[in-house]
Amino acid sequence: MKSNKYLYWITFAAINGGLLFGLNMAGIAGANDMIKSEFSLTESGLGTVAALLTIGCLFGALFTGSFTDKYGRKKVMIITAVLYIISALGCALAPSALLLTVFRVLSGLAVGATSVVGPMYISEIAPAKQRGALVSLNQFAITIGILLAYVFDYLLLSLGENSWRYMLSVPAVFGVFYLACLLGSFTESPRWLLSKGKREEAAGVLYKIGGNDLVRQDLPEMEKALDAEKGKEKVSISGLFKGKTGKVVLIGSLIAAFQQLTGVNAVIMFAPDIFQSAGSMKDDSLFQSMIVGLINFLMTIVALKLVDSKGRKTLLSAGAVGMIVSLSYLTFEFSGSVPNAIGVLIALLAYISFFAASFAPVMWVIISEIYPNRIKSIAMSFSTAITWLCCFLTIQFAPVISNSLGVNYLFGIFGVFCVIAFVFVKIWIPETKGKTLEQIEKELNL
Repeated sequence: MKSNKYLYWITFAAINGGLLFGLNMAGIAGANDMIKSEFSLTESGLGTVAALLTIGCLFGALFTGSFTDKYGRKKVMIITAVLYIISALGCALAPSALLLTVFRVLSGLAVGATSVVGPMYISEIAPAKQRGALVSLNQFAITIGILLAYVFDYLLLSLGENSWRYMLSVPAVFGVFYLACLLGSFTESPRWLLSKGKREEAAGVLYKIGGNDLVRQDLPEMEKALDAEKGKEKVSISGLFKGKTGKVVLIGSLIAAFQQLTGVNAVIMFAPDIFQSAGSMKDDSLFQSMIVGLINFLMTIVALKLVDSKGRKTLLSAGAVGMIVSLSYLTFEFSGSVPNAIGVLIALLAYISFFAASFAPVMWVIISEIYPNRIKSIAMSFSTAITWLCCFLTIQFAPVISNSLGVNYLFGIFGVFCVIAFVFVKIWIPETKGKTLEQIEKELNL
């Protein structure tokens, strides 16, 4: 029986991109007020600085698929590691809001690319019975990054008015570690190697991952799937929504959209401000945000335990129901004159818990599984770009809605999207647990 050590090592190396994803998304949370003061920004201006990272994410995601097909998954990961280092140092040293925004967009390019290539790579190296949990580890790493971002923000707050610069420099350190991992004994995806005619290299990778059993089991299936695709024309973005393929791409893109329209990244990025709206002091709000990050981290472990046993659809449905209840309470609480700070904290923790155990990891699992190999790169890029577009909209307009209409309206809007997401999951999402990528493709009649 072949040891799983190498499989776990390359998965660990890959998910460091997810860690940096989380650090970049949440790292600005504790710095918002200082950045606003430093550069004399309005609420809308602050929203733009925070949200333009997601525009970088959108473009990073949109073009990553074609790059991974041409140059391989590993090379794209190495490029993202370099971008993480450069963008973090640029943000920390930025002398103006314009340059800060430029480097935020650059970090967004890296995050967007990571959000495509990380789940794609892990889904291609993972055996079928472990794939759900291993792909979910990428989301697990994101939650660690978010938690660490809150912790560093809290610890660095005491360094004075320039502490925001130290907060935004943190990803550079982790970027160097990520780059070192990728330049070590990290391997290319066996499916990509096989698609480029490198059969012996692909077989060697499969052997290192799971021994002769995995080579005998997976290599013939992979070759059969690739042979079947040779007669099929490569699909462009304009052709993604045609025929049977179009239905699958629509399902993947909608689940990607709902992951963000339910509001989680707006809540994570502006968590300290939400707690201050409920009456907390600045230091207390950052500490409460750390608790949010910790719960996010812990509940992702629950998803890791359940995604391959209970299935993808069950987790998504249960998560949607839990978020609906939590957001309903938050809407009610902020509709009154004086919100209950403890109630708000508990409801936010419940909301984050249900999201972290469902939509957070399972969306990435679903879109890494349902797309056939001939369209996987471009379809994952498109669906992930949809994710980032929706993320941009929620982050850009969250402070505007909460300041003009009230926080209760913000939570109410997120709650409505959770209801729609629940109905969508019940009707459209297929169950994919325990199936090889080739089996899923066959069952979806692609």
